[in-house]
Amino acid sequence: MKKRLALLAAGMMTVVGAASAASTSTDAIPDIPYTRFQLPNGLTVVVHEDHKAPIVAVSVWYHVGSADEPVGKTGFAHLFEHLMFSGSENHKGTYFKPFEPAGATDLNGTTWFDRTNYFETVPTTAVDMALWMESDRMGHLLGAIGQKELDTQRGVVQNEKRQDENRPYGRVDENILVNTYPANHPYHHDTIGSMADLDAASLADVKKWFNDYYGAANTTLVLAGDITVAQAKAKAEKYFGDIPAGPPVPRQQAWITPLAADTRAVQHDQVAQTRIVRTWIAPQLGTDDAVGLDLATTVLGGGKTSRLYQRLVYQDKLADDVSIGISPFALASQVQLQVDVKKGVDPKKVEAAVAEVMNDFLAKGPTDDELARAKVTNRAGFVRGLEKVGGRGGKAVILAEGQVYRNDPEAYKKDLQRADAATVASILSTSKTWLGKGSYTLTILPAAPGFDPAAEDKAVKGLADASGRPAAVLPAAKTYTVAKSQVDRASGVPSVDTFPDLSFPKLQRGKLKNGIEVVLAERHTIPVTHVQLLFDAGYAADQGRKLGTASFTSQLLEESTKSLDSVEVARRKERLGAIVGASCSLDTCSVALNALNSDLQPSLDLFADIVRNPAFKADDIERVRGQWIAGIAQEKTEPEGIALRSLPPLLYGKNHAYGIPFTGSGTEKAIASLTAADLAAFQRDYLRPDNVRILVAGDTTLAAILPQLDAAFGDWKAPATAVPKKNIGTVAVQTKPRVYLINRTDASQSLVLAGLLAPSTKADDALALGIANGAFGGSFTSRLNMNLREDKRWAYGAGSILTDAQGQRPVLLYAPVQTDKTAESAAEILKEAREVIGSRPLTADEIAKIREQRVRALPGSFETASSVLGAMNGILIYGRPDDYVQTLKPRIEAVDQKTAETALSAVMKPDALTWVIVGDLRQIEAPVRALNLGTVEVIDADGKPAKSPAKAPAKAAPAAAKPAGK
Repeated sequence: MKKRLALLAAGMMTVVGAASAASTSTDAIPDIPYTRFQLPNGLTVVVHEDHKAPIVAVSVWYHVGSADEPVGKTGFAHLFEHLMFSGSENHKGTYFKPFEPAGATDLNGTTWFDRTNYFETVPTTAVDMALWMESDRMGHLLGAIGQKELDTQRGVVQNEKRQDENRPYGRVDENILVNTYPANHPYHHDTIGSMADLDAASLADVKKWFNDYYGAANTTLVLAGDITVAQAKAKAEKYFGDIPAGPPVPRQQAWITPLAADTRAVQHDQVAQTRIVRTWIAPQLGTDDAVGLDLATTVLGGGKTSRLYQRLVYQDKLADDVSIGISPFALASQVQLQVDVKKGVDPKKVEAAVAEVMNDFLAKGPTDDELARAKVTNRAGFVRGLEKVGGRGGKAVILAEGQVYRNDPEAYKKDLQRADAATVASILSTSKTWLGKGSYTLTILPAAPGFDPAAEDKAVKGLADASGRPAAVLPAAKTYTVAKSQVDRASGVPSVDTFPDLSFPKLQRGKLKNGIEVVLAERHTIPVTHVQLLFDAGYAADQGRKLGTASFTSQLLEESTKSLDSVEVARRKERLGAIVGASCSLDTCSVALNALNSDLQPSLDLFADIVRNPAFKADDIERVRGQWIAGIAQEKTEPEGIALRSLPPLLYGKNHAYGIPFTGSGTEKAIASLTAADLAAFQRDYLRPDNVRILVAGDTTLAAILPQLDAAFGDWKAPATAVPKKNIGTVAVQTKPRVYLINRTDASQSLVLAGLLAPSTKADDALALGIANGAFGGSFTSRLNMNLREDKRWAYGAGSILTDAQGQRPVLLYAPVQTDKTAESAAEILKEAREVIGSRPLTADEIAKIREQRVRALPGSFETASSVLGAMNGILIYGRPDDYVQTLKPRIEAVDQKTAETALSAVMKPDALTWVIVGDLRQIEAPVRALNLGTVEVIDADGKPAKSPAKAPAKAAPAAAKPAGK
């Protein structure tokens, strides 16, 4: 939910996925220099120096995951990860608290089959604080964890599970795991576990897990960024040296268990179209076969030029999308094919076509050109991943994965070398070996009314135990010693009193010979250049046109040019390792190029052809139209998609430029009627040289890039007609509350969304309102999230989003909550909204916390060229000065409690909220009506009046209890 809504404002990067990049050239293998050492207590430390920004990525990896859970304890590794954020013996309260005012970025933790990791990127001056916090929960946790903390995080995790399963196709992974791995395989169950096992988790389990797995000798600490090896060693010894090694941890051994024969099953879900998912078991990461299969699957289903996409989408028109790829894990891997079947097509025809493509590939292998393009694509992806030091990806993750899984931080180099050495013959042999074995095919069909997902899941049998599981192996015996503590933990978390200055490139400006303005920010970190054409258009330009025209036209730009068909465009991008993407937001449309400097000129030539000479061919339009309409149907099955389609027209009115679905996808009727003439008219009116500015960020200079851009765009002439004026009028403030209910039968959660309108991002009090919103609902420790997640345990996350816009911008209060707490959650949101402008206004401390976080996060917020480009967008779109970023600090610091309170009070109108609540109305409608939030109307996913559904049958279980049978 947060990820989708963030479009308005995770998981593991596996070693093979990150490091299977290759090139047909003689490029050197990329290097991530590092130093590795081990403390006397067994803690492994890996240090990588990168002094481009005054930040350090702290990444702590424990070699334990859901694969280590005993029978009856599924989900415990992930539950324990949550408990690690609940406080420690010397720091009471949420782990996030000291990090927010210190300006941390990329702060989180994740659990997977084979590891649990915790990470944060902090200013250099906050490294001691971060290491104190990591070491305190690593060595001093159990005294701070009681029944309350366990119950709180249990509730949060169970709502995370409900939230995942409430999404379309959200129950697929669990089904696939139990049907592809034997019951005694460590990967037989999913990481989040079962409701029953989560309910059964006890404090004794917590203590045992901590003592068994969270010792120093089972841990790798990676420090990457603006730190020296000497500093890292001294700090690691200081903060971690006194932590016991812990008992030896038995290491699970690789166990590859391919299916003996093809098997299949059917699942039903609230989905818009049939999906086929076929899965094979394959060797683990770090093997020749895993790297070979990565390349093979890129050729088979890695994009438009792939064999499966060409056959199913282009040629036979049986599918809207198809992909295949490998997910490499430490003990075994999965190769997974996914096909979204075109509406009305028999899935059997799809499977027959897939079989023909696979059989031909297994007979002949890839062509030389296919393999070469796959290598370039993957190598380019790896190079781009080297720009960040930490987070969910970046260099810290690459080094940690190599160390934890393969005892070699440089393991990525072996994978790159394997990919470089791959041949047509080796790929064919690997593919025959593993893709010729048995597979499991799961077909997901749209559910009929009255469908019971819990009963269907309960009936799934899964595979039985298999023989041959290798025994876990204890590491070689080693004597570890513990140093005397160098830290007085009773004095609390180290204070962070000084902060590094922001380093943001000075914007440079130039013009092409036709007058197009060019704005450059130099960032010489990796040999990549970003070029973005920013047009004043956006969803708002759909007004007076068919809804979805702006986004649909942008999508068609990525297809054919007047001289190249869509497949050849895609092939050329792959050969160059270039990424070209076109998209629209509320107020703008853009076309962007991410190019390797080694091929910048030919990439710019292709980019200019795409922008200036789109063909809008009938075949492309029809193919994309089918995919687009299927996407709209999919939005109407997703709680967040339904809400984002329904709420804006209610807030702005249907005659306002913003009174449209905020997904930008338009309506089925409008998209079905779009013609090439409509697209050409939009291009003529908006995507033109007198309505564009060119933004450049990356490894180049103004002297170097201007001549190249002039060659590509300098002779581009504007049409004689004027650029249309968008009508972004002012909407009167809503005076009465309104409630709109949308039914989603059998939903295990409800999405509660409430909207208001705020002044434009250009308003003088925009910074103050943003800081107030951060305290109210825009941060982890905000009032809304702490109430509904940490206190009530009714949601995995809750908050408020303040969306940028040139006109009045929407404020969205949201909470995906368990079904049986829908009305209560809405009441809590309303209570918080009333109190924040009434009896309990934001305190000076709350404002200071967000203000400090915003200022101190600045040095770490612009690490990548893409983040710099994002700031440049804001400068140009909202008319900010070129030194806006450099002068943010004093302007943020000038926001005090009164200023923030005044800005929020002017916007927050609790008794004039427009509510959209999506859930199973059989269970939630009566309780919501009883709240008397406002006038209540039942609507459908298109915003049209609808009837309330019949009450649920008496046999139906409460939503909160439904998943317990899984």
